[in-house]
Amino acid sequence: MARILVVDDEVGIRELLSEILYDEGHTVELAENAAQARAARLRMRPDLVLLDIWMPDTDGVSLLKEWGSQGLLDMPVIMMSGHATIDTAVEATRIGAMDFLEKPITLQRLLKTIAAGLARGRTSHPSAVTTPLGAVAPAVPLEDELDPPAALTSVASLPPLAEAPPASSGKLGSIALDQPLREARDEFERIYFEYHLVRENHSMTRVSERTGLERTHLYRKLKQLGIESARKRGT
Repeated sequence: MARILVVDDEVGIRELLSEILYDEGHTVELAENAAQARAARLRMRPDLVLLDIWMPDTDGVSLLKEWGSQGLLDMPVIMMSGHATIDTAVEATRIGAMDFLEKPITLQRLLKTIAAGLARGRTSHPSAVTTPLGAVAPAVPLEDELDPPAALTSVASLPPLAEAPPASSGKLGSIALDQPLREARDEFERIYFEYHLVRENHSMTRVSERTGLERTHLYRKLKQLGIESARKRGT
């Protein structure tokens, strides 16, 4: 497990990156500006930082320079921006940034870059502790909209579809076939997604890859089907 600091003034980006990184097993700290980033950097000693360039108080490049001049740039820093020029990206790399991600960031690019950063961090700083990211999901644009649960409730048992009785019985597994199509489809989708959640140990990245749904759409579908998060059920 790695400690990752995400610095971005857009709340949607912060929350989405947090969900993805949490899903990958990392500890995540969020900061919306340079002041919060400075405090978090000293408090948590991150293994890696995702740093937005354009922020309202102090821009990311200036913060990067500040950390470098103070001897605090002892972790990989990956810059992010949707408006930066090539010159800005080159300057950030010259100062000490490990890489640059252009928004909208794809999921595949994000995970590959973080994996490379953590691998470099382990080599340069043996104290950094990380978790392998596993298989990389297909490229999916990150979106600002977000209403996701962090982890989903477990399912005790699921009816094996392979053992379902023939359709002539009026039922397919636990799904009654004499009900309206929409209700029957919702029941099937609920069983389908619960099956994949259990199979993938509630990893939203792997469920997204397995089902072919972009993460934000997957979250919305689960909410629509009434599959609540374990966090919400526990409150």
